[in-house]
Order: sequence, then C-alpha cells, then structure tokens
Amino acid sequence: MRHAPVNILGTYIENISQKEVIERIETAINESRQVHLEGVNAGKLVDMETDTSLRESVHCSNLITADGQSVVWASKFLGKPLKERVAGIDLMIKLVEIAAEKGYKVYLFGAKEEVVKKVVEGYTEKYGPSLIAGYRNGYFKPEDEVQIAKNIAQSKANMLFVAITSPIKENFLKTHKEILKDVNLIMGVGGSFDVIAGVTKRAPLWMQKIGMEWFYRLIQEPKRMWKRYLIGNSKFIGLVLKERFLGTKK
Repeated sequence: MRHAPVNILGTYIENISQKEVIERIETAINESRQVHLEGVNAGKLVDMETDTSLRESVHCSNLITADGQSVVWASKFLGKPLKERVAGIDLMIKLVEIAAEKGYKVYLFGAKEEVVKKVVEGYTEKYGPSLIAGYRNGYFKPEDEVQIAKNIAQSKANMLFVAITSPIKENFLKTHKEILKDVNLIMGVGGSFDVIAGVTKRAPLWMQKIGMEWFYRLIQEPKRMWKRYLIGNSKFIGLVLKERFLGTKK
C-alpha cells in the first residue's frame, strides 16, 4: 500500500521506506525510465526557505525522501509521521551492491580527485571493473557543466551519484536533466564519498538512531560545520513550531 506524500515546510516528502525506494529505482531501470531522487534534511529545508533556485531544483525531482532523522521527528510532531529515514549514504551503498549483482553501471561524480579515485578503486576491487561507467571529481567551472553532463550521459551509466555540496549538486541535476534523461537514477549523496573512502568517519549507529549524527560531524569539523548545524537546526525547530501552531505551510 502506497502512502501519500507528507508536506513538511511546503515540501512533499514521500512516505516511503528504503526498501520501497530501491524497488522504484529497479522498476525504473527495467522500464527504461528515470528516477530523480532528492533527499532532504533539516539544513536543506531551511536553506530552501530563502534559496528559490535550490527549492525549484529539489521540487523538480520525482522522488523526495527524508535524509535526516530530524525530518522524521518533525513529521511525527506535526501529526503526519513518515515511515523512516532514508539516509543517502546507506541507500547508495545498497544500490551499488545491487548494481554489481545485476550488471548495472554507476557513475561517481564529486569530491576531491584522490577521494573519488579511492572510492572507484575500492569498488573495482570488491565488485570488478565492469561496475564503474566513469567518474569525475567535483571541482569544475560553470562553463564545463554541459560537457560533464554529456560525458556522464555517454558513459551509459544506469545510476549517477553526485557527491557535491548543496546547492551545487541539486542545481546541476535540474539544469542538465534533459542531457541526463537516459540515466535511470540521478541523486545527490553529499559527503558520502569521503565516508566511503575513509577520509571522514560516520557517527556510530547509536548516534544515528537518536538523530545525533550531525553532532558527531560537528565535533570532527567544528569550524566548517558550526554555523550549518547550530544555527540551521535552531531555524528548523522554529519553522516546525510555527507550522505546528500557526498552521500548515502551503
């Protein structure tokens, strides 16, 4: 039974499990269709309040999921509970396993050159060279974007994972969606390549379950992350309280 999407701060988030997301993606591959997946967390929803380009880029996708535990908590507080968090990194890891099993090809786009190369080497060693359709680091000039998108399309990848910061990755996927139309899955995965390559550590499972993954990242990179998490999380709480007590945002 499919549940209706849940409106959180004006964004309709699919009430869906990781298993159901994977089923949709596999169906799209079998039917030669595209899933444009956007995961949202507290910080992104806050940024979407003022960044109209980011908002449009997220809303142009055809599958929006809760990539942060705080979004799931907010849904429960607002009386419209989501099934579960669908963490982008966990989804990517599972999809890569499925791709290796079923002969799909993946393209890895983002992070520093040494990081993405390390991810490629690790996957090649584990699953064989046929898995990787291509890869590229995440540093480029705006005028290079069209050629990058064309290269990805020409690679015949079934899945594209973009490990670039917001809003660059969301805007890239929206802008070049037509060029990438034959790629069955296009999705952003944030800092996932850094975690997979062992450059940064992910929070222990118990911290993930209680929604404190953000705090673990904050203590690893306090100078870079304090504003995003401390100020961003406070704004998110304020927006959710406003929606709860002053009415649903349309």
